[in-house]
Amino acid sequence: MECLVIGGTGFIGRTLVAELVRAGHSVTLMHRHPTHDLGRKVKNIQADRNDGGSTRAALSGKKFDVVFDNVYDWERGTTAGHVESTARAVAGDHLKRYIFMSSVAAYGDGLNHPESDALAPDDAPDLYVRNKAMSERALFRLHQRIGLPVVTLRPPFVYGPGHGNTFYREAFFWDRLRAGRQIIVPGDGRRLMQFVHVKDLVRAALKAMETPTAVGHAFNIANARPITQTEAVEAFAAVCRKKVQMVRIPREFIHRVGGHPLGPKLYFGTHFDMPPITQVTVKAQRILKVKMTDYATGLKETYKWYLRHQDFPAPDYSFEDKLLAKALKTP
Repeated sequence: MECLVIGGTGFIGRTLVAELVRAGHSVTLMHRHPTHDLGRKVKNIQADRNDGGSTRAALSGKKFDVVFDNVYDWERGTTAGHVESTARAVAGDHLKRYIFMSSVAAYGDGLNHPESDALAPDDAPDLYVRNKAMSERALFRLHQRIGLPVVTLRPPFVYGPGHGNTFYREAFFWDRLRAGRQIIVPGDGRRLMQFVHVKDLVRAALKAMETPTAVGHAFNIANARPITQTEAVEAFAAVCRKKVQMVRIPREFIHRVGGHPLGPKLYFGTHFDMPPITQVTVKAQRILKVKMTDYATGLKETYKWYLRHQDFPAPDYSFEDKLLAKALKTP
């Protein structure tokens, strides 16, 4: 099939493009750059999807069977208007799927969400949450009004091997464990986290492309069981075979000293100390039939990649040293 991947040079996109090419599909990449490094078989369209005019001009006269809308602009935000403009530019009788990469964040907050739960409101305070929820609503309105064959995917934390992962997450812990450092755990360490291996997420996207009954549906794509922050740290330590010494520090204290879950004064991996949002995954298992990678197995694969590729700058421990010193002095 003729496939368009919007934003295929990032972590998820690279794996997706490779799997599409391997399966024999014709793949075109649309991104802001004139070239890419994904191989000669992959065609290139240069356009800024946050610019509706640029997108419409770039896609004019082109027809695709499947579109994977796989990019979010973290600097400027990608709004529902940007997404709807792209969807309208590719819509038509030839289009068989429009697969949108959403996020568990679209729910806003809360635990154990099935896909039928309401998404975050239009006035949600967090920009990313608001944009993902509103984009999904816009796409499902187009499904109702013009028959857009949309499928949306809602992953939680995505992990796995591969270039393009710009979030300092698993590597954050492995850097510290291998250096014999204490690991700061915010609060009691019981905040829940849910994960999905990047290859499982891509398999789900390919299944959504092939499964007729997927059209018009959203799917939670994740390992079924959430784990606590403490369990996550223990898993990181087990895979690199290092003993771990955890120091639990109240979040209020961490934030008062200047720590932030997105950095630059990072203390627990980028985004890894956000309010928990978890999801129920039975619908995806029933309809898409994607078997999820065991978390310990996936981490082993990810750790091997980490050892071969140092994609992040050398760690700066100065804030953690300050935080630990202050916390240990506090009675």
